[in-house]
Amino acid sequence: MRVQNAAVRPFDISQVEGDIREAVHQRPPHIVVPPPRNPTPPVPEYVSHRDDVTEIGRLSAEAIVKEYEVTAKEIEALGEVVRDMMQRCEQLTTSASFMLKDIKTTALNYRKEGKRIFNEIESCSSATDEVRRLCETFRDKIATKAGEPVT
Repeated sequence: MRVQNAAVRPFDISQVEGDIREAVHQRPPHIVVPPPRNPTPPVPEYVSHRDDVTEIGRLSAEAIVKEYEVTAKEIEALGEVVRDMMQRCEQLTTSASFMLKDIKTTALNYRKEGKRIFNEIESCSSATDEVRRLCETFRDKIATKAGEPVT
């Protein structure tokens, strides 16, 4: 036994178009735009094509010289790295020169201070020796006046 649904409507194309229009308006279109193709760069200025070369020869020569040019640019970039290293070395050399000057000045100051202390100690030693001799002489004079023998 077959039961038919009374709610089933016949096919209506305008309804399908309306459903599509509604779906399109609900979400933005998903269109993929390919990125623009980079035009091939011209050959470097330091080369030029000869007139008697075939198209294959031209294209081959261009491809090779472009690869060499890319490599040359990489080498130049390496040169920039080396230049930066050289500048850092120069800065280090300058800094080390100032440090060396400070070291020499500090050593000179230590020598001056050592000499000052050396002279002060010898001066104190001489003064102490002179005071000791004066004391002995004074003691001898006192002992002689008192009639005591000097020991």
